[in-house]
Amino acid sequence: MGLTPFGRRLDDVLDKRGSLCAGIDPHPALLEAWGLPDSVAGLSAFAEACVEAFASTAAVIKPQSAFFETYGSAGIAVLERTVAACRAAGALVCLDVKRGDIGTTMAAYARAYLDAASPLACDAVTLSPYLGVGSLQPAFDLAVEHGAGVFVLALTSNPEGPQVQHARGADGRSVAQTVLDELAERNADADPVGSFGVVVGATIGSADVDFSVLNGPFLVPGIGAQGGTAEDVRRIFGDARRFVLPAVSREILRYGPDVAALRAAVAQQVDEFAFLRG
Repeated sequence: MGLTPFGRRLDDVLDKRGSLCAGIDPHPALLEAWGLPDSVAGLSAFAEACVEAFASTAAVIKPQSAFFETYGSAGIAVLERTVAACRAAGALVCLDVKRGDIGTTMAAYARAYLDAASPLACDAVTLSPYLGVGSLQPAFDLAVEHGAGVFVLALTSNPEGPQVQHARGADGRSVAQTVLDELAERNADADPVGSFGVVVGATIGSADVDFSVLNGPFLVPGIGAQGGTAEDVRRIFGDARRFVLPAVSREILRYGPDVAALRAAVAQQVDEFAFLRG
């Protein structure tokens, strides 16, 4: 993985490939729509088509780990191959695992995904902060050591999220703002951007949160099938948009299994979000 910080590597690949995080979500309904069996063989064929379509075109690729884990060790083996192939083709891989724990358990999760020696080593992971942002410190430490990144949940697109994320502490800050502020401290002085980002759904509507403090990237799901649009992204992030990563899955994957159609869908999404780096 090397010691070049994730933030710097992200800036470079966004310049070269444009602003898009393409999801690999092989859930059973999509396997069926692609004419594939709900099996390890179907999973493998799905993943291979995505690698062929995305790995040399998308800046970031986000496999959803759960859809591989459901097939047991054979599914994890497919995930390992998928991550390695995407990275070998020059894409950054953010593994969507949403882990969050304490102590040695959190350290073990970090080692599984962020240690360059791990079979599942990737460029970044998603993490959950709801045991306290400080509980994620083992992941922050290993990310720095291996030039990796993290995206911590802040304002998610699911309807249950606001009851936690908009709750306010004794200091008056929302939980989401507290997450942003604590990551901002860890991103201080990073150039061109820090390696510790947040997940913010494109469907959040209005939010009383200051995104400008972060000096880090934003992973933004909820675009396309969930209703989020490019205009929502422009409105939500404003001047902080340069390091926004629109995360698009179903809006692209519905074009499979045709690799050329998948690749064209990636290109269309990159064009739609070209304003982010403009």
